[in-house]
Amino acid sequence: MRLKTHTWGSGDRVALLIHGLMADHRTWRRVGPALAGRGYRVIGVDLPGHGRSPRGSGPYGAGLYRLDDMALAVAAACPHGADVAIGHSLGALVLERATHLGMAVDRAVYSDPAWRSEPQDLAPARAYKHATRDEIRAANPRWDPAAVDDEVACLALWDPDTLTVLEPPPGLPVTAVRPSLVLLADPSERIPPGAQDLLRARGFALRTVPGAGHSIHRDDFPGFMSALSDWA
Repeated sequence: MRLKTHTWGSGDRVALLIHGLMADHRTWRRVGPALAGRGYRVIGVDLPGHGRSPRGSGPYGAGLYRLDDMALAVAAACPHGADVAIGHSLGALVLERATHLGMAVDRAVYSDPAWRSEPQDLAPARAYKHATRDEIRAANPRWDPAAVDDEVACLALWDPDTLTVLEPPPGLPVTAVRPSLVLLADPSERIPPGAQDLLRARGFALRTVPGAGHSIHRDDFPGFMSALSDWA
């Protein structure tokens, strides 16, 4: 399976960006060029069922939306590994699984990862497929207009059946396979305080971006980049 990718920059170091559920590489509109300015060749993937990547209804079938298959597809899109890899929400799940499956990553950054342990009602997420521009803006008041436009375009291409990747809930990773930083929203609904303590005990470094929502890089781009200062 070949994922659609987008590249910024041509540096000697490689940064891999993995978006969250419902999004695609466009969510990194500001992050990609910023990392390219730091000397990276930045690769943004579209996960299966997102952007211009293969659909579960195509020749690969519904198995395309299993977490292992997503992780292997991402590893194939970055065959020589990455100096730093950043995954947001679902992208964090995929990144963490890819490192366990052997993808070479020097440093991993997990942005408000969807490591829930409890079952959740996915119906609201499925309904969000049809959110209007006004509804997106109201739900994300800190986003700039370009981010809202990107979300509209991403939702138009998103296959809601990708939600099956969250069933059952993945839970917290057992250990940090690579040097790993977890960036947290303030507060984080996905990683509550007790889970944060467990992650620290399991070898993860944690940082909170004050006031940021789940999509940290779109809520507070300067805060997001500042939190990455000694990681990317």
